[in-house]
Amino acid sequence: MFDQSNYECRVEWGKRGAREAADRGDITIIVDVLSFSSTVVSAVNQGAIIYPYPPNLDGKSYAEKIGGEYILGRNEAAILGKATLSPVSFNKDHANNKYVLCSLNGAFCCWIAAKVPALLIGSILNASSVAAFANQLKKQIKANVTIIPCGEVWNEVQENEDALRPSIEDYLGAGAILAELEGTKSPEAEVCIGAYLHSKERINELIWECGSGKELRIKGFEQDVLHCSRLNSYNVVPKLENNCFIDALNH
Repeated sequence: MFDQSNYECRVEWGKRGAREAADRGDITIIVDVLSFSSTVVSAVNQGAIIYPYPPNLDGKSYAEKIGGEYILGRNEAAILGKATLSPVSFNKDHANNKYVLCSLNGAFCCWIAAKVPALLIGSILNASSVAAFANQLKKQIKANVTIIPCGEVWNEVQENEDALRPSIEDYLGAGAILAELEGTKSPEAEVCIGAYLHSKERINELIWECGSGKELRIKGFEQDVLHCSRLNSYNVVPKLENNCFIDALNH
């Protein structure tokens, strides 16, 4: 049976990992660097209020119900000049507004893990801040910590194939956070930290050239890739409260 229960800091992949963390009652940090986590961090840094929502449900109706705006896809929203899943689309004009953000990976993992004692958003942008906050919280509520690199979803999945596509940007983001967490680390966490420490000086280049980075660049979102690889640019910790993410450091 797969188990990291002997350790205080763990790493699990994707939606199944989010469910395992929720079942254990761990402090859970969702990491989806390109781009859900980076978008939430960037939006909350600008004062926006973000409601994560799974893409298989009706996000538009939910947005109407809460008096928020449903975030459109990058291309459609860019034409209309609205906030998008692109993290660089948020600015101070979006402060205090509610947005419903869907994604196949990060938002879905948030939905699954919503019942945990504390659900935080981590990225390369806020790795040190979210680790420091998790360390304080860990002492206060006496809970372990699980980091969830979300990964991507393969296109055209055939029968009997796995849909999860592990992604190095999420693994490196998870490692950046784990490297500053206090407490015993599982072997899985130790290896994740090692990958980050080995890659730290080249993290921008690696994310630019990785499969997910290329995928976004081909679609014309080079600025997203550059933005999402900026280590510790923001001192902000999105924390889920009342179904939305707010900055835990300012509440």
